[in-house]
Amino acid sequence: MTAIYRSAAGAAAVRDRYDALLARWPVPSERRTLGTRLGETFAVVSGPETAPPVVALQGSGGTAAHWLPDIATLAGRLRVYAVDAPGEPGRTVEARPPLASPAYAEWLDDVLDELELPRAAFLGTSLGGWWALDHALRRPERVGALALVNPSGIGRRRTAPLLKFAAYSLLGGWGRRRSLAMVAKGSPADPARRAVGEFTLATFEHFKPRLEAIPEFGVERLHELVMPVQAHFGARDVLIDQRAAAAKLREALPDADVRLAEDAGHFLPGWAESVVEFLA
Repeated sequence: MTAIYRSAAGAAAVRDRYDALLARWPVPSERRTLGTRLGETFAVVSGPETAPPVVALQGSGGTAAHWLPDIATLAGRLRVYAVDAPGEPGRTVEARPPLASPAYAEWLDDVLDELELPRAAFLGTSLGGWWALDHALRRPERVGALALVNPSGIGRRRTAPLLKFAAYSLLGGWGRRRSLAMVAKGSPADPARRAVGEFTLATFEHFKPRLEAIPEFGVERLHELVMPVQAHFGARDVLIDQRAAAAKLREALPDADVRLAEDAGHFLPGWAESVVEFLA
């Protein structure tokens, strides 16, 4: 087990704020605790029971609450299973197996089994996109389609912002706000996104993010994806070279629906309706 919080009090504070944010969920939902070989996994389930199933995976430092701004759109025509990932804030087990291991694909096998889903589409953003890609490559028979929003693992990770974030981390609340402003540049500031941003700031006061390098998928590996793929990239993403990522994915999968937003950053707006049309 990995200690992902700086203190027990900090962990409790994050979970209390998380519960308060989940209370603002704008559509009917069910909260589930799923048994997996890594440990208990928390999920929020929304949308019509007969709609196409979609497992939604947030990125590092994220929780199911990070779908709050878009869940009303997604759950209108999809059955959305928003899952807290292992080793991230939220209410899932704190285990952090190596990313290159088969552990996360096995964990998602268990999630699908617990949800009684032989097969589902996957929606992943940032590191959640990496988990979705990893599972699709290891278990193509269980992934009906992939929708990716600024995924990790395709484009090169930018190192200069990481150095700035490390310096800002020494400057307390001001530094955390400055880091978030860099990442969120170009993102709309509606009330739900502001609430999620405030939660993110509060989380990183107590949460210890992953330091492990994220493995990158080569063109040849991406070419092995057999399911329909839609991918949204923000050209101004400060964390990942998403312009190069979009070009790489187009090379690997000429039939994929690859979209590059020139004025958007890591928190990419305006993708939800396109993803619903694609997956529904």
